[in-house]
Amino acid sequence: MRDEYEIEKLNPRKNPYAEHVKKQITINIDSDIIAYFKALADETGVPYQTLINLYLKQCVREGKRLSFK
Repeated sequence: MRDEYEIEKLNPRKNPYAEHVKKQITINIDSDIIAYFKALADETGVPYQTLINLYLKQCVREGKRLSFK
């Protein structure tokens, strides 16, 4: 291994997985919603945050819209 590397001479390329990387955010969610997904997580063995992400992804894929009635 070298003592020093010339970073500028390395082959800079974009991460091919960068658009699939998750972004950490802070969001306020009602406690009953969290309880629902945690119960579902206990049933399925899938972490509740993953379940929430999967549900939101499905909403986006299917183009679901909220009803403000």
